[in-house]
Amino acid sequence: MYEGLKHAHSGLRWVVLVLLILAVVGAYRSWKGGAAGSKMPLFAMIAAHIQLLLGLGLYFISPYVKFTEGFMKDPLLRFYSIEHIAMMLLAIITITIGYSRAKSKPTDAARGRTVYMYYLIALLLVLLAIPWPFRGLGAGWF
Repeated sequence: MYEGLKHAHSGLRWVVLVLLILAVVGAYRSWKGGAAGSKMPLFAMIAAHIQLLLGLGLYFISPYVKFTEGFMKDPLLRFYSIEHIAMMLLAIITITIGYSRAKSKPTDAARGRTVYMYYLIALLLVLLAIPWPFRGLGAGWF
């Protein structure tokens, strides 16, 4: 079960990243007077929430999440136990708040600006929190 969840969580990160990038680009275009009415922010939010559910499942069964004495001294255990989940939760909360606030805006440009700002912050948080292979945190590309 752990391996299946890990592969699903790792593979879905690419879907979330692509959807977030598309949502940010579309929101920027909408903000600057381009086409409006895209569902991409909604799809990005849904994918991020599904990713959160998979991640929470992994969090409770992962061998990397340990709250034992001295776990904060080990960069790998600290990353998976504290840093990764905290930044990802913050990113998903930012996405959700941004989407909710954008719905109440009166114009397409205002909605686009709101989604752009919130989703860009969330995208940066996600990029920082992903255990990229070059960071030496035991994760691969897929």
